[in-house]
Amino acid sequence: MSDGLKTQVKAEMFGTLAGGGVVQKYTLTSAEVELELISYGARVVTLKTKDRDGVWGDVTLGYGELKPYVENTNAYFGVIAGRFANRIANGRFTLEGKTVQTTINDGVNMLHGGVEGFDKRNWVGEIVAEGVEFALVSPDGDQGFPGTLTVRVRYTLKGNVVRIEYWATTDKATVVNLTNHAYFNLDGEASGTILGEELTLESDAYTPVADAAAIPTGEIASVDGTPFDFRKATVIGSRIGETNDQLKFGRGYDHNWVVRGKAGGLRRAATVYAPASGRVLVVETTEPAIQFYSGNFLDGTLVGKSGVAYVQRSGFCLETQGFPDAPNHADFPSTEVKAGAEYKSVTTWEFGVA
Repeated sequence: MSDGLKTQVKAEMFGTLAGGGVVQKYTLTSAEVELELISYGARVVTLKTKDRDGVWGDVTLGYGELKPYVENTNAYFGVIAGRFANRIANGRFTLEGKTVQTTINDGVNMLHGGVEGFDKRNWVGEIVAEGVEFALVSPDGDQGFPGTLTVRVRYTLKGNVVRIEYWATTDKATVVNLTNHAYFNLDGEASGTILGEELTLESDAYTPVADAAAIPTGEIASVDGTPFDFRKATVIGSRIGETNDQLKFGRGYDHNWVVRGKAGGLRRAATVYAPASGRVLVVETTEPAIQFYSGNFLDGTLVGKSGVAYVQRSGFCLETQGFPDAPNHADFPSTEVKAGAEYKSVTTWEFGVA
């Protein structure tokens, strides 16, 4: 890692919500990365890095103004997803002997926190050393989840490394699963698809899904001999069109991989290399799993900040997380947080060239 010059942080207004709330933008700048965040969804809106020739480019999908973020919610560009990222079957689970029913927003299931997840909240931002910390209080019963949850998400930038730290506390037992939902295209957000980029996942197993609703079956399956084996660097598009039920269900990759090594310790989960630009992204996390999503449901109807339509597979997501539908699978790592306990998670994005 190269520290370069000390990170500069500045704040300015990004826009105003219909209810009158002011959305702030925070720009973090080092010698190697420029990161723009907004308080609405505590989201990443721009992330600029240099390619192998030293040319700056924006490598994350998004918009240049507030309105499309408010109106086009299904893509979850750059957001903090919560209180429970990914899916819960039928939005229902049992906790301490009681049935919990959350709001439903993905067919019959809950996705990324329900009808009004954390992506649709205007968080409170505060500048901290080399970054910004966003805070949110989710009241007891919010989207059906028990407990008043107090959440902090801190983004910091040092040299070529973006660090995302998550903390949450609750006054009742609840479930928590937080992630960032940035879409990356290492050749640039307006450069076309990500099918030529090369992915490595530090994972020997994944969780197959039952059908197109993308709820895990409960099996933890070996990637060996499948299109889900990314243990060696593999071109994303090389097997995405193969005849395979799991690829058919997701219309490509939209699955959860089990990260090798012990959860709670920061370890490498994924590496992506873009041969055209030379850019490299390394993802490390303390989480047990990572969802690789290949932008299958982008269809050209959303036009990004450069005026270019985001066609299918314009970007990929690497969502560090607990397992999808974990509250309904005793064999999956628990996402329960007891009253008075603290949820903690760390993910880092390291950028470079090769």
